[in-house]
Amino acid sequence: MSLLRYIGLCLLWCGSAVADGMQPETTVVILNEEEGEATLNVKNTDLGPALLHSVIQNIPEDLEPLLIVTPPITRVEAGDTQLVRFISTTKKPLKTQRLKRVSFEGIPEARAPGGATIGITLRQSLPLILHPKGLPKHDAPWQLLTWKREGDQLRVHNNSAYVVRLGMEVQLHPQASVATLPRTYILPGEVLTLASAGSVAGVVAVGIQPATVYGFTVDTYRAPVTADAD
Repeated sequence: MSLLRYIGLCLLWCGSAVADGMQPETTVVILNEEEGEATLNVKNTDLGPALLHSVIQNIPEDLEPLLIVTPPITRVEAGDTQLVRFISTTKKPLKTQRLKRVSFEGIPEARAPGGATIGITLRQSLPLILHPKGLPKHDAPWQLLTWKREGDQLRVHNNSAYVVRLGMEVQLHPQASVATLPRTYILPGEVLTLASAGSVAGVVAVGIQPATVYGFTVDTYRAPVTADAD
């Protein structure tokens, strides 16, 4: 596995995983619009009490505030679990899935010599998907992507209403070379251009490493590539 692919998969599935600190029970948060909220248990795995600071983070492509988190900050004793709620604040119905992130920051206390208190920040960041009311569940939204050679560029089109998360490294066939996506997610309606060191002429298929809606890994998925008319 190349270094780029390893880094991409770590960002895709693990967020900012750490051995200790605040540990969410899942790797993805799903908020269904028809329910209006979602919940997640976060456990303090440290040996001492810590403050749990939960923050909703916008992605650069979507800055609209769509939800709040509560409690935003609270004390969690060692070994205890805190229930965190995500409450929708949307003013109008969602038309497509929307992507946010949520960070969980644990600030444990440690006593230094002389009695001073030292705070050590540990943070995890998870994807959060808002799912529209009435939109059917789809366990493999990456199958809805279309891959096209357009001139000397290779592009991926997401004409669906689903957020697709996948590794940045894309295998090109039959060349057995590699192209890279600019990020680990493709939003509904987006078209992304891949970067490739060589020519994409003759590429007939791509191999991608997708992530399921619930964060589980799956086998590499091979998708056909179509070419525009010359």
